Amino acid sequence: MNSGQVRSGLIIVDKPQGWTSHDVVGRLRRLAGTRKVGHAGTLDPMATGVLVVGINKATRLLTYIVGTTKTYEATIRLGQSTVTDDAEGDITAETIAAAVTDEDIRAAVQNLTGDIEQVPSSVSAIKVNGERSYAKVRAGGEVNLPARPVTVSRFEIHDIRRENGGKLRDVDVTVECSSGTYIRALARDLGAELGVGGHLTALRRTRVGPFGIEAASTLEQLAEELRVTDLDDAAADLFPVRHLSAAEADDLSHGRRISATGSGVPAPVAAMDPQGHVVGLLEDKGEHAKALLVFAPGNEKA
Repeated sequence: MNSGQVRSGLIIVDKPQGWTSHDVVGRLRRLAGTRKVGHAGTLDPMATGVLVVGINKATRLLTYIVGTTKTYEATIRLGQSTVTDDAEGDITAETIAAAVTDEDIRAAVQNLTGDIEQVPSSVSAIKVNGERSYAKVRAGGEVNLPARPVTVSRFEIHDIRRENGGKLRDVDVTVECSSGTYIRALARDLGAELGVGGHLTALRRTRVGPFGIEAASTLEQLAEELRVTDLDDAAADLFPVRHLSAAEADDLSHGRRISATGSGVPAPVAAMDPQGHVVGLLEDKGEHAKALLVFAPGNEKA
């Protein structure tokens, strides 16, 4: 592909198992012919599914995508705990889960639904005294991360199975949650709630904000055709839209203040010029609209 044809926008990737999010970014840098590539929200190597990648100007939208609601399909194994809270870590404890009933599991899931306080997984990327938590754990250190508020708006059970002669129980679930929620930690906490331990054996992210798995392409498909959601369309998908007059668009693009939207819609708002091109993101501040970011006019790759 001619790199000059690659416009600013978002690529919705169906990340394969075994790849890091950084691996995917590296691959798309080569396919798009630009260094200006980034992703919105890391997926663990074990996980598959939706990874939102920004190209050129659209990398500036990624900060606002990271905080959107996410949906996952997952399998939780009850009866085993691991050092990483998922199947990639060594087993640290085993407890026969044969006596755990379906009703017990459903009640425990209900306790982990809604607004909860969650202790992130110790192998997360959260920094502790300047060091990534996962790096400290893998070096043999101990990490005690504080709990933080998250919202699990949906924690739905699809199937409960007995494994390993009934000693283990596998639970297939759908989780819809706020940014910052760790599905590994939900698996750990479900096992702890039931007194048998638990960890994640499979994870697939099916939605990030408005972008679902149905819009995602595999890396093989992207190598054949680099499907990019144009910056203007991406902004309109992500945010409420304010249509600017030509004068307002000119003022905003040159750093001059414009009047507040006055609509009461939550920030940010995508400001579109009369031609349908996104000029920037806005939020109301009193009588004026404050620019959260402004896209430089003209240069597509700026």
